[in-house]
Amino acid sequence: MQPDYDIEARKRRWAGCLSGDAGAGHLYMIHHDSGGGARPLPWPTLIEERTEWAWEKYQRQLDRAEWLRDDTVPYLDVYTGTEIFAEAFGCEVYRASDNMPFALPAVTDSREAARLAVPEPSATPLGALFDIADELRKRAGADAVMRLVDIQSPMDIAALIWDKNDFYPAMIGEPEAVKELALKVTNLLMAFLDEWFARYGRDFVAHFPDYYMPCGITLSEDEVGAISEDMFIEFFEPELVALSSRYGGLGMHSCADARHQWDRFAALPDLRLLNLIQPPGEICDAYERFESTTTQMHSWTGDGPAWERVAGFPEGSRVVLSASAATRDEALELADKLHVACGRDDA
Repeated sequence: MQPDYDIEARKRRWAGCLSGDAGAGHLYMIHHDSGGGARPLPWPTLIEERTEWAWEKYQRQLDRAEWLRDDTVPYLDVYTGTEIFAEAFGCEVYRASDNMPFALPAVTDSREAARLAVPEPSATPLGALFDIADELRKRAGADAVMRLVDIQSPMDIAALIWDKNDFYPAMIGEPEAVKELALKVTNLLMAFLDEWFARYGRDFVAHFPDYYMPCGITLSEDEVGAISEDMFIEFFEPELVALSSRYGGLGMHSCADARHQWDRFAALPDLRLLNLIQPPGEICDAYERFESTTTQMHSWTGDGPAWERVAGFPEGSRVVLSASAATRDEALELADKLHVACGRDDA
């Protein structure tokens, strides 16, 4: 029997895996991009180029979905750097000619932070992201899935706005000022996300990694490697809980060396997917720690061929494997072997 691998079937498998439905099993994504030019840098002067690049990428993804049976969901890619929300608060942005842009701090003390007002998203450079998304959706139709922009947690964005040389001491000496700035960031994020989901629907593909979410929010949480567990509970956890509750779940990426926060990660309500990059050599322990907590899509999934790693995952875990293929034939072979290894009914 021919397996059902249309886009809606892929979405259903993601929904089952992320919700923890019994029998959902593991998912797999095969990255194979046959063509396409270099991605334009996300500069405000390159809106047309960014739009055309994203449109061509979407066409290639749709074509690949016709012949490659994996769990990738094609998406319209309104890609950004980490600077977008800090820029909306007035941070200058450094734009190198050969790398992604980043925000420069706008404030150095609590008085300057207190003077910042929460902007209206459309009145900031964030408005250009809606312009790109609107044009792509117009071309693709209402059913096309949008990729969410690069979102950091409110505290991570606050750490971009407030010079870190002063930000971390303020967490101890002036904690209420730090929380006030983080609340302003949260309010901007919510205003942006409310508008985004109203325009493009509640389902989306995460910024990183590129997994599908039927609802919720996805973000990066990187500053937690530099703080204690108690500080996580005081400063970071409340905003993550609030965002998860408001939007119906949370997907989280962390580049931080933050094993000391794993218990706090596991306690987050409706944590749908967790992506860890560090600590090197210890990510293998995460599969057991989060076995019954959330779907996992870490940077390390084991040694050896991708299809042989599945047997090493804990019995109750839900893991998303990511593999790369240089050629179409290699991608097809990977798909066949992962299909069998993941125990698909139509294998």
